Amino acid sequence: MIFLGSDHGGLELKNKVVEYLKQKGVQLTDCGTYNGESVDYPDFASVVCQKVLEENAEFGILFCGTGIGVSMAANKVNGIRAALLCNTFSAQMAREHNDANIICFGSRTTTFEQCREMLDAFMSAKFEGGRHAVRVGKIMAAQEQN
Repeated sequence: MIFLGSDHGGLELKNKVVEYLKQKGVQLTDCGTYNGESVDYPDFASVVCQKVLEENAEFGILFCGTGIGVSMAANKVNGIRAALLCNTFSAQMAREHNDANIICFGSRTTTFEQCREMLDAFMSAKFEGGRHAVRVGKIMAAQEQN
């Protein structure tokens, strides 16, 4: 299961990604927003992050104008490792080395085609564990201390 969410700035890109994933047969839940009215991205980041953690979901996807706001908000949630993706290499590394459980996109900085390529790269990659698991463990330990 994949959970998705966006503010009004990320709505159009989120809707395209939802349709793309449905065409691929991916099971997903769209957590909003559903129209262009101005909303606050931290609210939707919180909902998606909680769903990912509670449902032990494969991962979540967040969208806003730049992706920066949702990634900052998501990384405030204990247990979340959110990555703002900017190319297919970062998408692959976010999964293989960082075991990201939330990926973020900016609709004003990323085309649908770029987003699709990054999403495919992320989804086809697998966490490598090993030395990377040690590093992810240190990230999570630091998060618990705060």
